Amino acid sequence: MNDTQASNPDNSGVMPLESAGAGGVTRLHWGLSLFWRTFFLLALLLIGSVMAWLQTLRALEFEPRAIQTAQQIASLVNLSRAALIHADSIARVSLIKTMTEQEGVRILPREPSDTFEPFDSDGLSQRITTELVARLGPGTQLANSVNHQEGLWVGFVIDGDNYWMRTDRERFNRTGGRTWLIWLLAAAALSLVGAALIARRINRPLKQLSFAASRVREGDFDASTLDETVATSEIRAVNIGFNRMTEKLAKIDQDRAIMLAGISHDLRTPLARLRLETELSVSDVEARANMAADISQLDAIIGKFLEYARPGKLPLDSVALKEVIDSCLFSVRNRSDMRITLDLENDLNVLADGVELVRVISNLIENASRYGKSVDTGIAELEIAARTRDKWVLLRVRDHGLGVPTEQLPDLTKPFYRGEAARTAANGAGLGLAIVESTVARMGGTFTLNNASSGGLVANIKLRRAAGN
Repeated sequence: MNDTQASNPDNSGVMPLESAGAGGVTRLHWGLSLFWRTFFLLALLLIGSVMAWLQTLRALEFEPRAIQTAQQIASLVNLSRAALIHADSIARVSLIKTMTEQEGVRILPREPSDTFEPFDSDGLSQRITTELVARLGPGTQLANSVNHQEGLWVGFVIDGDNYWMRTDRERFNRTGGRTWLIWLLAAAALSLVGAALIARRINRPLKQLSFAASRVREGDFDASTLDETVATSEIRAVNIGFNRMTEKLAKIDQDRAIMLAGISHDLRTPLARLRLETELSVSDVEARANMAADISQLDAIIGKFLEYARPGKLPLDSVALKEVIDSCLFSVRNRSDMRITLDLENDLNVLADGVELVRVISNLIENASRYGKSVDTGIAELEIAARTRDKWVLLRVRDHGLGVPTEQLPDLTKPFYRGEAARTAANGAGLGLAIVESTVARMGGTFTLNNASSGGLVANIKLRRAAGN
């Protein structure tokens, strides 16, 4: 096989599911879709804005909240201190008991042996402490616990005596920003939902354009029409331009098919006359045979043009793969320059067009017989194998010839391309593999070519498996 060759990188009989890139190297590309890129950029912008607003609100609220909390604590201490100063010893005991039971405020003498945990060290707590010292005077002390008793403890001085006043921390709400935080989180969540909707709306016409482009690539021009009535003017202009381009491509493709078919049809009539006249008028047997062979070759090349020009999708049926291969091998089984090995699973059916599948396999066998001959024996050794894999059937046709240089592999399925060996050893038009690839694609399958590691080339065809297999 030369204008036609390909293969697994190994000789294990396992056929690749995916085609290789240039040079036989499979490349995987990872990346984010446009939707996620747009969403993440919008989300980053919105989260940054929310954080900036949060910091602004905290800064604006910080000072008033610190002063308000310090003022409440100072007022309670001053009231308690004034009540204790102006009460006699008997009334003081009763007052302290009443404050403890009714107001939750406990006043205790401050002993040198008392142990306490300092007040919080965050910015707000330090600002409250500074403000209290300014209001209550030197010697003021704030603590989170005294002698392992939790609470808000304030140390103050009455006539040179030190006291502790304990009250519940809940009396002084230091979390006034929580409401703002809740609202900001809600706003952030709504913003992210909005970002997702915006990104989806931006991404949708591009996805439609991508799908339509993929249909054009497959030759399905009818399924590639975009909506020309969308509200967004830019997208409408793109859709209109794409539709006009598709219409022009469809017309060009149709004109190409008609032109090729017309040329092929018009050339076959004089060729038939030439062949008839040659057989009747040329007396030299050898010359007549050579001329007839040349005319047959021209007719075969014209047939290749007709096959390549055939457009459109194919109607698919369940086809018995073994029967198709047997019919393709019928005319070459007894050739002395070919040796064929089959390895097929029993009752293997594929979704295909039976006639077109015969043409595909016949092209591959013909290529192998021309370009896949062993240098030592001059015999083309073919291995034809088929296996099922999930919902697919993998067909493998391998020869043991010279193979194809790695840099030529991507060009083998291009129309009219022939490798160096084909230029010197073949009389074809360089359409064999182009026809195979085009026909397999029209049947919903894939066709790949790779060099085998142990020599020769392998053609891999992947077709959908028929139901009931």
